[in-house]
Amino acid sequence: VVVSDKGEKTITVRIDVVRRHKRYHKILRSSVKLQAHDERNDAHEGDTVRVTECRPMSRSKRWRLVEILERAR
Repeated sequence: VVVSDKGEKTITVRIDVVRRHKRYHKILRSSVKLQAHDERNDAHEGDTVRVTECRPMSRSKRWRLVEILERAR
């Protein structure tokens, strides 16, 4: 899910991870934020997107936007 599209050709993507604890079976939620390259400035805040790993484009950008799966309402 895109959480920010403020940068020029850059989007910030939050990946939510839901897993179960091995012993106690409690549901654990965590998230990872990463910067992705958006060549055409196509994605906007709230969109669900698919990203893929690529060569380092800057100090923080190591991902690239592949497609927009669902637009925000």
